[in-house]
Amino acid sequence: MTGLLFRLGVCLSAFGLCLYSYLDKQNQVTHLKIQLPEVEKELKLIQEGNKRLAYEIDQFENPAHLIELAHYPEYAHLKHPLLKEILTVPEALASN
Repeated sequence: MTGLLFRLGVCLSAFGLCLYSYLDKQNQVTHLKIQLPEVEKELKLIQEGNKRLAYEIDQFENPAHLIELAHYPEYAHLKHPLLKEILTVPEALASN
């Protein structure tokens, strides 16, 4: 009789441990599901910021804007290089 009660106690303890583990995982999943909308909102804001910054970079690097900047006095020292000033390296030497 004692062996049967002992086995029954071990089985119930194992079942209780498994049930506790399952409920703990479910609580973790529920917690993450609650946080998901906030994370999605933050991700959307970051993506919009990246798009805005990419647009600003494109506008700044626009050739018309760069030529306009070249006319400013603080950039007067900049000039286009002459062909004889440009050094080229053969592709075979560059890959080594």
